[in-house]
Amino acid sequence: MSIYDNAGVVLIPSGYKAGTTDNLYSVLPANGNGDFNATRGSTATRVNKDGFIESVATNVPRLDYPLIDGVVQDCPALLLEPQRTNYVTYSEDLTGGSKSVVTATANTTETTDPSGGNNATKFQVTASGSDAYSRTQYTAALTDFSSSVYVKASEGQKFQIFLARDSYSQIVNGDLITCTGDWQRVEFSGTFNTTSSTVVLGIEFGHSATDSVSGQVYYCWGAQLEAGSYPTSYVKTSGSTATRSADVCNGSGTSADFNDSEGVLFAEIAALANDGTSRRISLSSGSTSQRVSLEVEENANDIQAIVVSTTSQVGMVVSLPNVTLYNKIAFKYKENSFSIWGNGFELDTDIIGDTPLGLSELAFDDGGGGTDFYGKTKQLMTFKTALNDSELETLTSWDSFNAMATGQLYTIE
Repeated sequence: MSIYDNAGVVLIPSGYKAGTTDNLYSVLPANGNGDFNATRGSTATRVNKDGFIESVATNVPRLDYPLIDGVVQDCPALLLEPQRTNYVTYSEDLTGGSKSVVTATANTTETTDPSGGNNATKFQVTASGSDAYSRTQYTAALTDFSSSVYVKASEGQKFQIFLARDSYSQIVNGDLITCTGDWQRVEFSGTFNTTSSTVVLGIEFGHSATDSVSGQVYYCWGAQLEAGSYPTSYVKTSGSTATRSADVCNGSGTSADFNDSEGVLFAEIAALANDGTSRRISLSSGSTSQRVSLEVEENANDIQAIVVSTTSQVGMVVSLPNVTLYNKIAFKYKENSFSIWGNGFELDTDIIGDTPLGLSELAFDDGGGGTDFYGKTKQLMTFKTALNDSELETLTSWDSFNAMATGQLYTIE
C-alpha cells in the first residue's frame, strides 16, 4: 500500500489552460475537482522548457523552469508573485541616457537575448583607463527598491549596477560581478534614506578606470527597476512603465476531498525572499475561522503550522536554514496530535487542540482570500489520514542526492 492511496488533492505543476476557472490541473482527484483557479490581471513572464524568457497571457498560470548553472531543469514549479511595476521605460533598448567612453547599439544581431530574439543592446568600451558607464534617469518615488539587468560578456570582464537619488546625494551599489561568458541576471536590492521622485540607474562596465579596456564588449537586456525588497520576474517595457498584476491561486477541492478529523498538508516550496511578510497555504472551509495553514513567517526562515477551529488551536513555529530554497514541509493534524516535519525530520509537536470543521478548499492564501503565498511550488498535497512518523519521514525526505542538490541549488561537479 502506498502513502498516496489516501491522498486528497495532489498538485505537481505540469498542465494548464487559458481561462479563469479550473485552469491549473491537479493530478488528483481524477475527476478534476482538485484543479485550481489561477488568476492574474495582466501578462507575465516565465522561463520556458527551452530556457528562454517568454510572456504568458492574462489568467494563465506560470510553470517556470529553473535554470541551474545554465541548465534547464526537467520539472517546472508554479510561480506566484506580487504586483510589481518596472520603472525602466525601455527595458531592452538601453541606448538612452548619458554615457562615458562607451557606444551603445540597440537590437544587435551579434547575440541571442534571453528571450530568444535579437533585442539586446551592445555596449563597447572606446578607451582604456577611463570610467566606462551608462546612466539613465527615471521617474520613480522609491525607498525600498530592487534593480536588475541581464548581461553577457567575455569571461573575466567586470560589471556592476548602482542606483542613485537624482541629486546623487545617496548612491547604493550592487555587487561587482565577474562575467561568465553566458547570460546572467545581475540583481540587487537596497533602500534610500528618503523617498525621491526620480532616480538614476547606472551600469558600470568594470569597477574603476583600471578595469576598462578599449574594445571590450558587453551585451545588456531586460533592465528592471521596481519598488520592493527583492527582484521579481522580468516585466517588459517599450516606452513607458509597465505593471504585472499579482498572482492569485485558489479554489481547489471539495468537502469530499478532505477530512476534517485528521490529515496532512504537504508542500515543497521556496519563498521568493525573507522579506518580513506572511505568506500562507491553507486547507479551509473558505474562511479564516476553520483552517489548517502553513505560513512562511514574518521572521526570517521561519515556518508556522496553524490550526484554527473558531479559535486558535495550534501555532507551532520552526526555523529552516533558508526558506528561499526548496523545502519539503508536512503538517499532520488530528485531535490532540499535531506535528510538523521538514526535509525528513520531525521539527515540533503539539498534543492539545481540536481540528477544524467543514474543510472544502485548498488555496494559496489564508483561507479567506488574504495573505497570499508568493513563491515557487513543486508539489502541494493533502492526505485524508494522519500519516505515521515513517510515512511523514518518507514524504519529506529527498529521493536522492541529486534531487536534494537540485532542490537546494547546489552545484554538482
